[in-house]
Amino acid sequence: MNNNDYYNMRIYWVIIVWLTSINRVVSQEITYNTVAPIFAAKCASCHRPGEAAPFSLLTYEDIAKRTSFIKTVITDNYMPPWKADIHYQDYGNNRSLTPKEKQLLLQWIAAKAPRGKPVPENTQQLTLLQKTAYNRLPDTILQIEKPLRIPGDNTERFVTFKIPFERGQEVAIEAIEFYCNNKKIIHHVNYGIYEVADTAINITGGSPYVNVIDEGVAGEAGYKPLKSNMIYYTGWIPGASVESYAPNIGWTLPRRGVLLITAHYAAIAAEETSTVGVNLFFRKTPVQRTIKIISLGSGGIGERDIFPPFIIRPDRVSDYHLAVKTTEEQSLIYVWPHMHFIGKEFLAYAITPSRDTIPLVHIPQWDFRWQEMYRFKKPVHIPKGAVIHLHCVYDNTAANPFNPNSPPRAVYSYGDMTATNEMMTLLMMYLPYQAGDEKMVWK
Repeated sequence: MNNNDYYNMRIYWVIIVWLTSINRVVSQEITYNTVAPIFAAKCASCHRPGEAAPFSLLTYEDIAKRTSFIKTVITDNYMPPWKADIHYQDYGNNRSLTPKEKQLLLQWIAAKAPRGKPVPENTQQLTLLQKTAYNRLPDTILQIEKPLRIPGDNTERFVTFKIPFERGQEVAIEAIEFYCNNKKIIHHVNYGIYEVADTAINITGGSPYVNVIDEGVAGEAGYKPLKSNMIYYTGWIPGASVESYAPNIGWTLPRRGVLLITAHYAAIAAEETSTVGVNLFFRKTPVQRTIKIISLGSGGIGERDIFPPFIIRPDRVSDYHLAVKTTEEQSLIYVWPHMHFIGKEFLAYAITPSRDTIPLVHIPQWDFRWQEMYRFKKPVHIPKGAVIHLHCVYDNTAANPFNPNSPPRAVYSYGDMTATNEMMTLLMMYLPYQAGDEKMVWK
């Protein structure tokens, strides 16, 4: 070995030792302060007081006593739940762990979850998270006056609540959040804001709620006169939190109207109570661009055009397709795919007039328990005349562990939320397109 070889060998080993020491230092520096932002961003929307998750993960004490469980569920990719294929389309509210985040969490747990240098908890933020997932407290809350008693008789229920409101003036809405004191017993919710400007229509009289299954369409008939002017429509599923909008964008709460909430209550064995409503966050300046909402598929636009006819035969896996042409140029913000128990796969995309394909959402393994309103990182431009395609697969066989019928039977859609029926729906929230929307940063 000559002098040059000896010198190069020493340099090589110095570098190896230096890299090893750096790696050791980095590993030692992974403390709770390093991983706390991951828990806040990816877990807190569900794991906080009042939400659907069974325990809170807001503080070090909450997390440290469950590290073994956390290790198992993130290693198995069971948590955080995120069913959309991010290689098909990614989203601004994606709460799945990145490889780097997952590695940091596992390294921290392997090191016995060191707390590190104590940092005072942000008590203001913790207080907010106990009341709302937004960055401030709501300006007003619309909610039912009295809690509803939910019997513990192992029966699912669909209840439509009517919440009237009258204000001195219109107000611009910056964000909206579904509120419930007991989300653990709710599977999902649809709700709409309706303007009732005609003072001859009584918005306060009649029943404050309707049990849809027991009273059926006749029970909701009294609410029909209230639905002539829908201002906003959306929903909630476990994990969803606040719907917020970019500056100058949103919608306007009218002076007078009603909030109609249809809640799907899961079958429970012990009696519970439920108070539902919405948190509303006001914008100081008027809305310049108004959010619009359409629903495609069963219960919405194109329901009769689903092919083959939407009757899901027993003992088979069946495919259904819907194609709907857009009538205006859109900047698409949110999409919400929806099926029930026997859903297997959901795919939605747009074909432009120039034959380009725009991916919207793909759920390769549908799971009725984990649904989501998917918010694009930036508005997606949908040209006028583009065709929105839905391809949905249903597994109505005994091999489907979520099939509610044993043996399997024919399943239909009646345009409602009854879980033992089916739906094939895509809710789309968008703005009428303006040049440059594709560059808009949506927070």
